[in-house]
Order: sequence, then structure tokens, then C-alpha cells
Amino acid sequence: MPGDETPPGAAPVPDEAEENVSFETPDIYGAYPRLADEEMDRLARHGRRRAVDADDVLIREGERREMFYVVLSGSVAVVEGYGTPGEHLLRVHGPGRFLGELGLLKGQVASCTAVVRAPGEILALSMDQLRDLVTRDSPLGDLVLRACLGRRALLVGQGAGFRIIGSRYSPDTRRLREFAARNRLPHRWVDLETDEETEELLRRFAVAPEQTPLVIWRDTTLLRNPSNAELARLVDLPPLETGNGSGDLLIVGSGPAGLAAAVNAASEGLGTTVVEALTAGGQAGTSSRIDNCFGFPSGISGAELAERAVLQADRFGARINIRAKAARLEQRDAHYAVGFTDGSEITARTVVLATGARYRRLHAPGIESLEGASVHYSATVHEARQCRSDPVAVVGGGNSAGRAVLFLAGYAPQVYLLVRGPTLETHMSRYLIDQIGRHPRVCVLLRTEMTEALGDRTLEAMTVVDHRTGEHRNLAVRALFVFTGADPHTEWVSGALALDERGYVLTGAEAQAASAPDVWQSQGRDCLTSETSLPGVFAAGDVRSGSVKRVASAVGEGAMSIHFVHHCLEHMAAPGGIDSSTHTRPKESAWLA
Repeated sequence: MPGDETPPGAAPVPDEAEENVSFETPDIYGAYPRLADEEMDRLARHGRRRAVDADDVLIREGERREMFYVVLSGSVAVVEGYGTPGEHLLRVHGPGRFLGELGLLKGQVASCTAVVRAPGEILALSMDQLRDLVTRDSPLGDLVLRACLGRRALLVGQGAGFRIIGSRYSPDTRRLREFAARNRLPHRWVDLETDEETEELLRRFAVAPEQTPLVIWRDTTLLRNPSNAELARLVDLPPLETGNGSGDLLIVGSGPAGLAAAVNAASEGLGTTVVEALTAGGQAGTSSRIDNCFGFPSGISGAELAERAVLQADRFGARINIRAKAARLEQRDAHYAVGFTDGSEITARTVVLATGARYRRLHAPGIESLEGASVHYSATVHEARQCRSDPVAVVGGGNSAGRAVLFLAGYAPQVYLLVRGPTLETHMSRYLIDQIGRHPRVCVLLRTEMTEALGDRTLEAMTVVDHRTGEHRNLAVRALFVFTGADPHTEWVSGALALDERGYVLTGAEAQAASAPDVWQSQGRDCLTSETSLPGVFAAGDVRSGSVKRVASAVGEGAMSIHFVHHCLEHMAAPGGIDSSTHTRPKESAWLA
């Protein structure tokens, strides 16, 4: 435990706080609010006061948090690697501050240790007591939620949590980094090629460089090239639970459409399970900022939008399972079974497909060998941090490309936007066009196409052609970000559902026309608007043929699909009636359950 060293950026505690706390971490972006007297009084009526001594551990890194703590007097330090040679003081909280971040609300294990720095008194509430209180006190619940979201973002930015040790050229290293980044898991990447601490870490754990990537946590847990599922278990991401009977609804995919469907279905009493292969949020979850999202006048990041939706769905009892990749869809009597790549399966009366689409790979000489290292199909902090000193290029003319350009311009000294068409107006929103036009670090190249990537292990330059003049030239860029259309995630249902010529799922009248005549005659009804060629299977969002590829549209389609799910369930003839079992998460791991 560091002595009385003042942490960087520490600020004096206000006069109204206890005199024995001379400093604490300042409130950054609303992540560390001081509770008002009336809020403290409401909490005190539900919690238990407790005296604490210096060095008492309240929250231990790597363990699940069961209590919500508020500092009444004294101070509490939040420390990474407590008790190890790499112990590091992250922040200090004084009276009126509460402890915990997003993992507390999601039932994940703690990324840091909270240890008493100056003796005093704390207020302790169980998670059940906190849920009961904030259910009846929305302003307090919103305050806690905003702070926890902000704290998670700061932890991710600080590189707290577990370490991934591996080469930037290793596909498995890139896989682990992407999984951690897209799930907003606090972690730090140690580059086998450049970081000075690599040799010491490998020697300490007796691991050869060729045995990487490694995941190390608390200097006690070592995973050698773990699967995504093993990494998820390390931090207590919700697992896929099978053998739990047949629920009312299974939602495959947790982008905006899938999460909107989950919130609406669970809030209306349907037993709802959501499965996701990588992370909640879909493509929207990788957007650094969505400025035209209804209800957020100052904009919101895709990751925060997804986190809020996950917590909201969880509140109403939906089960959300990460790391489950769907592999097949089968009809079984009055139910559907979805099988997963690990051999497990889940059955449900109805299914909503919200698997979205993935950005289309760019096919040009030199591209394939650089994918993941210098060529990327998303633009998150994970990729942007590698571009602080070098120019980069973005290929694409839609909103995703526009958002990526503006985000990367906050890191890279120069961003080139390559657009094959004659104008940005064809596919990009006006507000993005205006911001791009005003940005001093952005250069837009219209009627320009990338023809070759140059470089051995990393991108050194790219050849582009100006279709107006036919001129070829090299652009000295060190990273390429590609947003050139999308392909639907439908390969796993290609033999089960009717698809259009591009692979998107047909719904409504088009789906009925592609079905055998007796399918709908046996139902005694027509195919519903968002229903596929299988009765009781629906599609929403980007995966649906003819959908508008926008976040707001996907949210609307997800919500609307539940209206049709209800209609379908009312018409289903099933022995024993509708299965009323619900699959709610255990209360201790659900926020506002």
C-alpha cells in the first residue's frame, strides 16, 4: 500500500468533508460524484454503519462484489495489484463518495481492490437493498448508473485490470484484444515486440515468447492463449446456460435491434434469453459517437448505449449470454432449437434473429496479411491508440466511415477519407459531412480507390488511384480502416430460412411468397410483417431484407418484432399451454432486478 503519497491530479477535499482527509481524486466527467445530504439520508435508512480501520479491505480484486459502500468519514483508496510488486494507486475517495464501477451492477468480479486509507466509518448496503431503494428513487439510480459507466470508461483508459501479453502480429493476440476491447473489459496490452516489461514478465512466469499470447491477472492467474470463453469466465461474464426448459423467446444477436427486443419482451413478461457471439452492441457498439440518437442531444458512444440497454434488459429479467455463437436453427414441434458451436443448444417457442451484418472485407493486393495489425474493420480506442503519431486512411462513404474519420482525427495527425463516388451526400448524414468539412486534420479524396497495400508486417503506404485523372500515387499511411458496406450474419440459417439474393432474411409477404403454400395454411393466418418463412421466427434490424441501416431504425424494428411475437404466441396451439417459465438472472448479479 503506498504511504501518504498524493496521487496525480489529487484535489483538496471541500470544507464540508472530514478534516482527516487532505486530498482525494477530483470528480472527472461526473464519474466520482459526492452524494448530497438528502441522498445520504435515504441510503442510511437502508444500510448499516460500520467503523473501519486503515488497511481494511472492502473490495478485493478478482472477487465478486456483494456490497455497495459509501464513505461516511475517513478515506478509501482504489488500488490495482494490491499486495503485489506492481501495486498502483488509482484513486482516493473521501466522505460522500461511493465505491464500485460497472462490474458491480453487472455481477462481474472486481478489477481493483478498495482498501481503507484513513480510518473512519462507511455505510454498507447489500445489492438487494440498493436495488429496492433505486427502484423507488430514479434520480439516485441514474446518478449511480452514470457514475459507474464513467468509472468503467476511465478504468479502460487507464489500462487497469488483466494484461494481455502477445505480439501485434499474432492473430490470437488480436482476437483477445478485440474481445476485451469490445466488451469494455479493463485490461492492458503488453506488446511482445516493443514493451520493455515483456522480458521480465515472461521470465517471471517461465514462458517462452512462442508460447504467447498470455493473459495475466493479479500476478497469480495465468492463461495461455485462452479462448474467448475462458477469458469471459475469468472476469465473470454471463455464461450460456442450457437445459433450462423452453422459454417464450430466444433472441440471437445483441445489437440495437436485439437489445430493444429484449427490453420490450422481458418488460412485458416474456421469458427472454439473448445470445451473442462477441459483445453486446453489434456494429453500433464500436461507434465512438452517435450524434443523431434520439434522446441524447449531446450524443452518446455506441458502447455506452449498449451498456445502458444491457442493464435495462437485465432489470426486466432478460438473460443475456455472451460468447455463444449460433450454428443451426431447427424446428421441433411447437418449438425451435438453436444450436451453438460448442455443441449446446437452447429451445424456445419463438425466435428473433437480430444478428446484424459485418463490414465487408476489402479485397486488394497486400491487404489480407495486414488485417488486424494495420488493417481494421472497426475504429475503437483499441485501434486508435496505435495511431497517435502516424497518418491513417478510412475507406467508405457512409455514416460509419464518417464517424470513424472524426474519431480517428482526435488521435492521428492526418486522416484521409477515400470515397469511390463523386460526393459524400449519397450515403452520409449532413451533420457528419459538415463536421468532416470543418476538421483541419481530415482530407477527403473523392472518386478515389485504394488498389494496393504496401508493407511487410505492418502497413507502410497504400497505392490509390484517382478515377478522374487515372493517376496512381502512394499515400504514406500506417493504418487503414475499412467501412465499405456489410454482409449479413446469415450463413448459419441459409438452409432454414428464405433469404434474398444478398443473403438478408426475407420477411412478411416476401417470406410468405417464398414458403411452401401449406406452411401458412396450416397456421390459419398470413405471415406477419417481421416474420420469416418459418412461423414464429422473426427478423429485426440490419439482418432483415429491406431494413434501413440506422441505429434508430434497428431499435424500432426490435421493439416492433415483440408485438408480432405476442400475436404469434396467441395463435400457437401448444400442448399444455404457453410455457410461463422465465429465465431471470440471479438477483445478486442483476441491476435493478
